[in-house]
Amino acid sequence: MTENQHIATGSKEEQYEALLPQIKALVEGETDLIANLANITGAIKEQFNFLWIGFYLIKDNELVLGPFQGPIACTRIQKGRGVCGTAWAEEKIIIVPDVEKFPGHIACSSLSKSEIVLPVSKNGVVYGVLDIDSTTLDTFDEIDARFLKQIVEFIP
Repeated sequence: MTENQHIATGSKEEQYEALLPQIKALVEGETDLIANLANITGAIKEQFNFLWIGFYLIKDNELVLGPFQGPIACTRIQKGRGVCGTAWAEEKIIIVPDVEKFPGHIACSSLSKSEIVLPVSKNGVVYGVLDIDSTTLDTFDEIDARFLKQIVEFIP
C-alpha cells in the first residue's frame, strides 16, 4: 500500500496511466470496502480536481451516498432516476456532456455541468455506482470511461 500520491501532468491519458498503479497499490490487500472507496475518491480528486467524485451504494433498493470528495450531495437516489439511477438500472457507463440536457437530471449542485457515472459490480452483480461531476461542459469522454472502468475493477 502507498500513502503518497504522485500528481502527474500531461495528457488526460498520461494522467490516468500514472494514477492507475497508484490506486491499485492503495487498495491492494485492503479488504474494507469503505476505506478503499474513500481512497479512490481522494486519489481521483487530487489528480483531476473534478467538482465531485463519489460512490453511491445500493441499500434497500436505492442508491445511498457513500464515500465522496467535494460539496455535499444528494443522499438517496431511486433506481432509474437521474444519471446515477439510470446507470444502475441500465448497468452501463453513462457520459453526459451537458447535465441540463439529460432528461430527469437530479441537480445536487448547480455547479455541475457534465458528468460520468459507472456501475460498480462484483461477480456480475451491481452494488453501486461511481459518479464524477465537472464544472465544465463536455469534460468526460471514452478515455475517462476506459480508465475509470479499470479503477472500479480494482475494488476487491
